[in-house]
Amino acid sequence: MLEVVNLQCTRGDRCLFSGIGFTVGEGELLYLYGHNGSGKTTLMRTLCGLVAPTDGEVCWKDLPIRKQRDEYAAELLYLGHKNGLKDDLTGVENLLVACRLAGVSVKEDKAWSVLERMGLRGHEDLPARVLSQGQQKRVALARLLLSEAPLWILDEPFVGLDVAAVALLEAVLAEHVAQGGMVVLTTHQEVALTSGKVKKLRLGWKEDGCV
Repeated sequence: MLEVVNLQCTRGDRCLFSGIGFTVGEGELLYLYGHNGSGKTTLMRTLCGLVAPTDGEVCWKDLPIRKQRDEYAAELLYLGHKNGLKDDLTGVENLLVACRLAGVSVKEDKAWSVLERMGLRGHEDLPARVLSQGQQKRVALARLLLSEAPLWILDEPFVGLDVAAVALLEAVLAEHVAQGGMVVLTTHQEVALTSGKVKKLRLGWKEDGCV
């Protein structure tokens, strides 16, 4: 279980949020939302251990993540605003490299199959630099279909996707949650987050205690 206790983050002299607390257990999805500048991305990066909080604690399985960084990283998949692709590598190559770095053993034919499911049939062996923004996003999201991590932290995963890709991603998230996985995500788009147990957390100066 992911547990956040009395979390506070500041940027310079500005308090982005404080007093944040929540849990995400097996089979749960947390939908994080709020206006631009409310600290959503900072909170997501803090959950991943990439940003140190000013106060409070992020815990995984009852232990602070700062005391188990390697163990926590092995059970976490984080996708941020950037797709994290190498322009000169093909979609298949990018996917295989990403899985190798995550410690997941994937055969090439499986990578081809996953990219086809993501709607990239006929584009799997093209360099990432020639793909559209939406196609590059699909390559990045294909990592979800091969991930063995129980916790997914996804910052604006629906950006750049067409209607068909949005529906596919929703199905992937629902499947992960139904199998006992955990998801924390942000999105500005209207999507149907109705599968499994959905929690919501709004960031904003009135709600988070920062003025």
